[in-house]
Amino acid sequence: MSESALKEVVKSAAKSPRHRARELALQGIYQWRVSGTDAAAIEKQMQAENNLGRYDKPMFSGLLRGALAQHEEVEALLKPCLDRSLDELSPVEFAVLLLGAFELSCKLEVPYKVVINEAVELAKTFGGTDGHKYVNGVLDKLVPKVRATEFAARKG
Repeated sequence: MSESALKEVVKSAAKSPRHRARELALQGIYQWRVSGTDAAAIEKQMQAENNLGRYDKPMFSGLLRGALAQHEEVEALLKPCLDRSLDELSPVEFAVLLLGAFELSCKLEVPYKVVINEAVELAKTFGGTDGHKYVNGVLDKLVPKVRATEFAARKG
């Protein structure tokens, strides 16, 4: 095994199963965005892979299926927070924002700061050079709208 492959295995093993589930959900959303494949087919294909590492399977399924099933509602939440149309976003930015906005609006048990931090980390890993800054700014604008009570409690 090459040194770079070994580093990648170690790095993957160090990730939490929940973070890995988000990475896989992001990859599934990306695939849906560029190919139009439905969520069930994407999930089946991804779960057939042998080298996914440790990940939270129910969380992965819930994020992928939920974000895609509710993409129109989530996109409507995102639009006022964007400085351009959804079509102008790169597929990675779109996928990270859809996943993050879905979690913010539908997974209220996860603190909003965790959701934003995870989205920023995903954007750093998979996105362009400064994509994480854009993701952070957009999700920061969304928080007061979808997590008003939690936002007010943390701010005050």
